[in-house]
Amino acid sequence: MTDLAATEKVGAQDHAHGISFNEALLVWIRVAILSFGGPAGQIAVMHRILVEEKNWISEGRFLHALNYCMLLPGPEAQQLATYIGWLLHRTVGGIVAGGLFILPGVFAIMGLSYIYAAYGNVGFVEALFFGLKAAVLAIVIQAVFRVGKRALRNPIMIAIAAIGFIAIFFFGAPFPLIIIAAGIVGFVGARLGRPEFAAIEHGGKKTAAIDSISAATLDDVRRGA
Repeated sequence: MTDLAATEKVGAQDHAHGISFNEALLVWIRVAILSFGGPAGQIAVMHRILVEEKNWISEGRFLHALNYCMLLPGPEAQQLATYIGWLLHRTVGGIVAGGLFILPGVFAIMGLSYIYAAYGNVGFVEALFFGLKAAVLAIVIQAVFRVGKRALRNPIMIAIAAIGFIAIFFFGAPFPLIIIAAGIVGFVGARLGRPEFAAIEHGGKKTAAIDSISAATLDDVRRGA
């Protein structure tokens, strides 16, 4: 197959899910504007919009991607947005999704820096952030419950999460150590055939847009065949 034909196949594949780039652009702008509360809040916003409202990506694929992003260095929420953007519209989609994700924060920091440089300590700004602390805390707690109740599917996973929290909060255990230990437990559990560690299948009652694309077609695109 010529390079032109391969390019045409990739281009067709990008829209095989029926989601236009302009529609995705508007959604990524919305995700960026609503992404408060740090990674937990940002991930919860993406889950609510992309999984529950739009059904662009399945629950299983979303959590699967989140697992990988948590292991990578850097901001996992932005990495997750970039990955989903890439799934939808390849390289351009990933760049747009990841870039828009950080723009509101950039503008906010620039504005606050200008205010501080021009006026020094401003009382009303300090009071504003003092009031926002409680709201952000509520967002984070709600996000933890929202994502946690889907990821922690059985008592064993809940126990692992509780032990990890105790280890890092009360004993100051290194985060990488907790991740490695949890990974070992999951590996051993899967090798023993425990159903609690079974992988989450992609899809669901209603097939998500990304999952509607056949695996064979995706393989053809990756190979450029």
